[in-house]
Amino acid sequence: MKTDAIAAVAAQRIRTLIVDDEPLARRGLELRLAEHADIEIVGQYGDGAAAVAAVHALRPDLMLLDVQMPGVDGFGTLRNIPAAEMPLVIFVTAYDHYAIRAFETSAVDYLLKPVEDSRLHQALARVRQTRAQHAAKGHCARLLGLLGQLSGRPLDLHEALQPDFLEQLRREDKLAVRDGQRTVKVDLACIRWIDAAGDYMCIHTDGDTPQGNTIILRATMRELEQQLDPQRFPRIHRSTIVNARRVVELRPHTNGESFLRLDCGQELKLSRTHRDKLAVLI
Repeated sequence: MKTDAIAAVAAQRIRTLIVDDEPLARRGLELRLAEHADIEIVGQYGDGAAAVAAVHALRPDLMLLDVQMPGVDGFGTLRNIPAAEMPLVIFVTAYDHYAIRAFETSAVDYLLKPVEDSRLHQALARVRQTRAQHAAKGHCARLLGLLGQLSGRPLDLHEALQPDFLEQLRREDKLAVRDGQRTVKVDLACIRWIDAAGDYMCIHTDGDTPQGNTIILRATMRELEQQLDPQRFPRIHRSTIVNARRVVELRPHTNGESFLRLDCGQELKLSRTHRDKLAVLI
């Protein structure tokens, strides 16, 4: 997963600010950065106040920041940027005695002027790796959030990685489906069958009428299969899952297909490719 994350992030543009009070220094960095196809310079500024405003307006991914500038210096500039807006930072300065303070601010790297091409390459490689790590952490957090919604409680990474976690979800008495900003929970015992309709899933359940109720959600067959016990909810067609406990009759059809009749009277087709499910249906 780490390799995939690095490749995916590397393919993205790294939106970059150059902040230095010396125009020649900014121009030199601009020329060197032009050799890196994934670097997109979105702004150049000569003082800290302008840099803070630019970070707020442009939300760059990276900032190459001089330490010594008139007015607000590089460290003061960072103190004025909210944590939620903070880009990755490479300090660029003529003085090496600022290095410890630079790394205390969690800077990615620290370059001495005149900037050597090899050191700039190295610093940008660290930027790419750091972005990939952040992307992987963000993906992990989103996945844990989704699994937490499905299980109905917060989860940590250790718990979610347990081999029996998905099996525990399957043993729950409810099916939890994420639909946009909401999570819909359906009693498993009430489900008659589930079928696909384009990008949506139709969950047919018991209801106040003989026809029951149909819950329509934007989901995929795979997402539902991962939660459901295949012994209790086998897939009988590429677009149909059935509650095996609701099947009351099985009738052979042509070409190896069969028809299932449910306790509500609904008939469903068991396709040839899913004939192996007969064992849990009979």
